[in-house]
Amino acid sequence: MRYNVQIPVIELEHPVEGHNGHQALNPHDEILPTGWHAQESTKTLTTDILVQHDFGVKVRDGVTLYMDILRPANDPTKVPAIICWSPFGKKFNGLTSLKYMTPWNLGLTSNDLSGLEKFEAPDPADWVPRGYAIVNVDSRGSFNSEGVMSIMGSQEAEDGYDVIEALAKEPWCNGNVGLAGNSHLAIIQWFIAALNPPSLKAIAPWEGCGDLYREQFARGGIYAGDLFDELIVKHLLKGRQGMESFREMFKQYPLATPGKDDWWNNKRPDMTKINIPTYITGTWTNTMHGMGAIRAWLKVSAEKKWLRWHPYQEWYDLWGCQQAKDELLMFMDHYLKDVDNDWEATPKIRMAVLRFGEKEPIANKIVADFPIPNTKYQNFYLQPGGEVKLAKVSGPSKTASYDGKVGVLSFKHVFEERTQVVGLPKAVLYMSCHEYDDMDIYVTVRKLSTSGEPMYNLNIPWSSVPVAKIEDIPEDKRTEVILYKGPVGILRASHRDVDTSKSMHENWPFHPHEKMQKVKPGDVVKLEIGIWAMGVEYEAGEGFQFEISGHHRGMKGFGNGEHSKNEGKHVLHFGGVYDSRLILPIIPNL
Repeated sequence: MRYNVQIPVIELEHPVEGHNGHQALNPHDEILPTGWHAQESTKTLTTDILVQHDFGVKVRDGVTLYMDILRPANDPTKVPAIICWSPFGKKFNGLTSLKYMTPWNLGLTSNDLSGLEKFEAPDPADWVPRGYAIVNVDSRGSFNSEGVMSIMGSQEAEDGYDVIEALAKEPWCNGNVGLAGNSHLAIIQWFIAALNPPSLKAIAPWEGCGDLYREQFARGGIYAGDLFDELIVKHLLKGRQGMESFREMFKQYPLATPGKDDWWNNKRPDMTKINIPTYITGTWTNTMHGMGAIRAWLKVSAEKKWLRWHPYQEWYDLWGCQQAKDELLMFMDHYLKDVDNDWEATPKIRMAVLRFGEKEPIANKIVADFPIPNTKYQNFYLQPGGEVKLAKVSGPSKTASYDGKVGVLSFKHVFEERTQVVGLPKAVLYMSCHEYDDMDIYVTVRKLSTSGEPMYNLNIPWSSVPVAKIEDIPEDKRTEVILYKGPVGILRASHRDVDTSKSMHENWPFHPHEKMQKVKPGDVVKLEIGIWAMGVEYEAGEGFQFEISGHHRGMKGFGNGEHSKNEGKHVLHFGGVYDSRLILPIIPNL
């Protein structure tokens, strides 16, 4: 796609042979025999696998993309292809990633993986014996694939379309292709499937955001790509012709104005154009993917779609949850191999509820729809003294303030009976600042114990870790990968405009980010802040703490420093005409 602005391109480190499994370009075939294993104690192969290393496909603009194809060896039977698409390196695997990216390997053992699995992709050792080809693609500009790396958008979608149609014509393929995988491998599925490649018969996006501006890189109008820039770009992305830069684009073009900054709008797929069987997963604890899964459930046009909302970290669900593996195989068997296996009797939507602390979550609860029918959207009004009540503040309006750079306001509420909050929360705040013309606002909902202490949720089963209590987890293991604090909402006051015609739900307002509305010092402005979806159970005597701050309190290293638009004190107004409140989705107990 041609844009009417110059897209900044940054250099990437060139791939180094041996680093994260990378090998020099060398198209050749290799057979891995039954019993092969990558290293001691890893999963062994139960069948011979033919690996076509560095298979090249030329896409419509002449660029060649390289991929590894792993499929049954010495078997003339035609098989469907599962494409796993990302820029992280087709030989960078789960075994390597878990060692330095997660505490305790996420509770997974070496026996859970073969080493043939691409990072965030299904394991060929599980799929090839079932009669599939797994195709691990290095996307445009990554490693030996040609071109400038373009993360998501129409360019990657067109590349995906062309690769699908080329592979469907290969003599070993039965003509049916599916897409599977987590994170980048899931997000790209929305873009590719919206183009409707004829040979693409099913997709399984395992945790994928649906709007790179609003859900990942510029949530609330504040740049939030630090994790991508500091970890992914520096350590995982390698290429020879550079990459389109999200950081530089935001510096030069911080808005998403149609016709002017269409690069950002091109990073939001049109999910209504997806009309093939779709199996979606989501979890409350992921900091960027959950809302994409929800929007997909609401917007994907296919009648045959499923949503399984699970209680675990995404990589654990992909590689360590046997239910997830079995269901994905069953789904693909039905739509790519025409197996009559009763997949379509699978409940369309299942939910999970987190309980925090040492309690195991509630999982696989069948519900009629999402948002859950009969949800009560309860207003919790902010009160003087840090309280939250169901009644509005009586009398004239009042204020409370905090330092915009480092301060926080906290409001607490205790539930008198067991309560489940599942769905889309929202904050409505009336704010002002006398010292500056803008404010970055972060809100967080923390669960409190019966003694009033903030709680954490373990994102993997307790049986998978060598401790029995949250308090026993060492400080160096306390990362957001395994510990969840609660949902967060983010908004820069100058981006407060809402387009209700594009909001997928009243509690998830769509901010166009097409213009800045600076705040006159001292003026009170209304901020509608969508909060990441949540599913939390509160026992009688437990409660929540609603936090308002100028920095991200849910994840380290975000919303501070160069990205901040905060000066002086932020003032919260409540009572009278200012009904500042938290809106929570309360459901009948599952």
